[in-house]
Amino acid sequence: MIRSARLLSAARVVTLALGAILGGAATVSARPFTADDLVSLRRISAPTLSADGRLVAYVVRDTELADNRGHTDLYVAAVAGGSPRRLTQGKASSHDPRWSPAGDALYYLAPHDGLTQVYRVAVKGGAPQLVTSLPVDVENFIVSPKGDRLALALGVFRDCDSLQCTHDRLAANAAAKPKSRLYTELLVRHWDTWADGRRNVLYTIALDPHGTATGEPVAVSAALDGDVPSKPFGDETEFSFSPDGRSLVYSVRVAGREEAWSTNFDVYQSPVNGGPAVNLTANNKAWDTEPRFSPDGRTLVYRAMDRAGFEADRFHLVLRDVATGSTRTLAGDWDRSVSALRWSGDGKSLIVQVQDVGQQALYRVDVATGRPVRLTDAGTVHGFDVGPEGVVMALNSLGAPDDLYALAPGAAPRRLTDINHDALKDVEFGAAEQFSFAGANGDTVYGYVIKPPGLVPGQKAPVAFVIHGGPQSSFANAWSYRWNPQVLAGAGYAAVFIDFHGSTGYGQAFTDAISRDWGGKPLEDLQKGLAAAERKFPWLDGGRACALGASYGGYMINWIAGNWPDRFRCLVNHDGIFDSRAMYYSTEELWFEEWDHGGPYYENPDAYEKVSPSRFVNRWKTPMLVIHGEQDFRVPLAQGLSTFTALQRRGIESKLLVFPDENHWVLKPGNSLIWHRTVLDWLDGHLKH
Repeated sequence: MIRSARLLSAARVVTLALGAILGGAATVSARPFTADDLVSLRRISAPTLSADGRLVAYVVRDTELADNRGHTDLYVAAVAGGSPRRLTQGKASSHDPRWSPAGDALYYLAPHDGLTQVYRVAVKGGAPQLVTSLPVDVENFIVSPKGDRLALALGVFRDCDSLQCTHDRLAANAAAKPKSRLYTELLVRHWDTWADGRRNVLYTIALDPHGTATGEPVAVSAALDGDVPSKPFGDETEFSFSPDGRSLVYSVRVAGREEAWSTNFDVYQSPVNGGPAVNLTANNKAWDTEPRFSPDGRTLVYRAMDRAGFEADRFHLVLRDVATGSTRTLAGDWDRSVSALRWSGDGKSLIVQVQDVGQQALYRVDVATGRPVRLTDAGTVHGFDVGPEGVVMALNSLGAPDDLYALAPGAAPRRLTDINHDALKDVEFGAAEQFSFAGANGDTVYGYVIKPPGLVPGQKAPVAFVIHGGPQSSFANAWSYRWNPQVLAGAGYAAVFIDFHGSTGYGQAFTDAISRDWGGKPLEDLQKGLAAAERKFPWLDGGRACALGASYGGYMINWIAGNWPDRFRCLVNHDGIFDSRAMYYSTEELWFEEWDHGGPYYENPDAYEKVSPSRFVNRWKTPMLVIHGEQDFRVPLAQGLSTFTALQRRGIESKLLVFPDENHWVLKPGNSLIWHRTVLDWLDGHLKH
């Protein structure tokens, strides 16, 4: 809760240059960054401020390479400075910290008897106390403003009359032999999980004066056939309490059999003790989410899209008068998409997060005028919270992983943590530089180049030309634990990547430009971007280049194989689309395919076939490494197998790397090392010999 009107009132941009984020120059004995460094780094996330803004809680993930996993614990630090304190430890990971209203304790999630439950730990120290002991997992939760109850998201069978019924049915299903699944509706599987009939339902449960749950949970959203929060990546930002604690607002898609092709999320309101669910956004058939009451409870803000069926439409801000129900769009002419929001303490402004020309920045938006004022410059804000005296944010860049920074009105960002100081003290990162050029239609297109460290004057570096996924996404000035260009730079490669038409952060028209044109303007941008980079950076050896991409980037690798076949010495395709028809009929989220290709395949087959890489296999000639996760249901494994089959049948040098326990991403540290070793060996074999 924010209790001051002074937050970020200065109308100025705080310049945060790459050097400031890096935290200092490399030492004389500097060494390049490696994949082993990447998987071993500590990861900081989820900064959460106490009500008075004096303390920040956060999560730190440490790698357990022997177990091929990560482990998370909770820390708390004074915003004014000082050494942080670790509040949890042990084999069980602790995550999702939430402050008690009094600021004397943290609630969080951790395992108990094989199920994820809510715990509570005093900030001054002591043994954690178990808050909930339910027969099902707690998926997400928040604490009411008065601290007298929790809102819980629980995965349940909606036809069960108790939580124990869900527990017992899951146990019976696990023990059943033989096993089978029977479905009558999509989505039968989503991201990396087969549907088992459960929904995420929002409940509340009372807390006693000691912060322990008492009584039985009360279902709030059970009457709605939808998930709160949404699957597969929804979280606690999709529901919140009113300031008086009497009601909950939450975002849910009530779609039934149309769920696989609908993006119609609405904001509902219900009493905390159960009762009718009132749809507050029924008139909008597109996406409404992240509802938040103003501190005085008179206004509800939420993020909204305009176009139904389009997941990459611009999220803008909508204000709803609680008393009258009237709404107005805030900053409607601002051509940026809001990805997260918080209220200021006086309710006169909102702090929002947006992608902006290769950065992910914070802005202050005045509620009265809608005027946005930028608060951060270079880098990517990766989680933030707002307090009486300013913002605490996790911040990263192409040259530095996340650390926490405090941002007060009229002051430069102040670093609060340096969790990888020892691990990176002798590492020299490659220097990153953003550049622009005239791309398709003469539009200004941006890209980045990272120069390998230690490259001497006159020496040229082979090129790793990396293509982002999405496709409505951006590589941007951001740190990554999957496709990190600093690992490529550390191995001696110049990393070049382009935010082609379809990328986010350059205005909605630019993002829209890829729809129905997957193989057109984006390919032209990539071609012109690589040529522009070679002209601007003479140390690039364009004759020794390999193109790499995942998801849509993997699709583009297959497209390049047939439509730009003479440019690269090698290709790397991770989870890429090979055949557009097969993709439509086997993927899970149909709204994406139908928007980007102009309807279902059976209604508009020509649009799909026009951009299907499978049509051009007769032109393929470039060696390709194909990588796929068996648990990838977004781009199913058959797409990777088809790519490899085409390569092998045509006699083209190729390899297939399959991860049985990974989805669309490679997440496990040991698997990441295998991925990097295989990719770098492939590049070395084609570019360094």
